[in-house]
Amino acid sequence: MSDVHNTVEQYIAVWNETDAERRKALIAELFTPEATYTDPLGAVRGHDGIDGFIAGAQAQFAGLSFRLPAAPDAHHDLARFQWYLSAPGVTEPVAIGFDVVELDGGRITKVHGFLDRVPG
Repeated sequence: MSDVHNTVEQYIAVWNETDAERRKALIAELFTPEATYTDPLGAVRGHDGIDGFIAGAQAQFAGLSFRLPAAPDAHHDLARFQWYLSAPGVTEPVAIGFDVVELDGGRITKVHGFLDRVPG
């Protein structure tokens, strides 16, 4: 479980990394080359697709960051976890989501994202 928790922590770190080159390096470490990301706002494949999707979210929500409100729940090669998006130092999140990741050898192969609360 600690390995999965570390993987999910790295996943959140990728979403918070604003340096484009560093984010691309983190994506290459964490995701398999053909990994997919799907949520209600889009569906992308591969490192470049994931990077572009994250960069777009960062532009839309500049100054906000993601955090885990609780430890992930995992079994087999699956993990699920809730995330919060908020301004630094603010406890009330602007957005709340729930992701399920599929893993292979500790790397993410698929992300299935759900949005529980989005900004007005």
